[in-house]
Amino acid sequence: ITGIPATPHESWMRLMRGMGMWAMLGYGYWVVEDRKDQTFLGEVGLADFLREMKPSVAGIPEAGWVLKPEAHGKGIATEAMRAVLAWADTHLDFPKTVCIMDQGFDASRNVALKLGFRDQSLTTFRDKPIHLMERPASAC
Repeated sequence: ITGIPATPHESWMRLMRGMGMWAMLGYGYWVVEDRKDQTFLGEVGLADFLREMKPSVAGIPEAGWVLKPEAHGKGIATEAMRAVLAWADTHLDFPKTVCIMDQGFDASRNVALKLGFRDQSLTTFRDKPIHLMERPASAC
């Protein structure tokens, strides 16, 4: 995903973080594979990263998606996240989900808009300006 191979330690910690989210929160991330040959395309899902930002999004499922560049522009992120949000609307009891993205990530913002997310505010996270968007449950 990042273009830089992960070390065994980084891979292990990512696996543990993913398993921990599912065990502790009841939600997490899924792997996205190509339908034809099952090659890895990316990950999509929900998390609670307890981000230190205002307004706080702690305790609210945060939608996220990241795909390999060769999967961009094909509607894969939108399709996969529609499935994630439909699952969330059926299995989770939250009034909304949120997502954040850096300014200038227009493709991701367009995906978020297609999924029913709407701008809530322009804020900062780690001293960088970000868009905070939210989506009421069952909006997708």
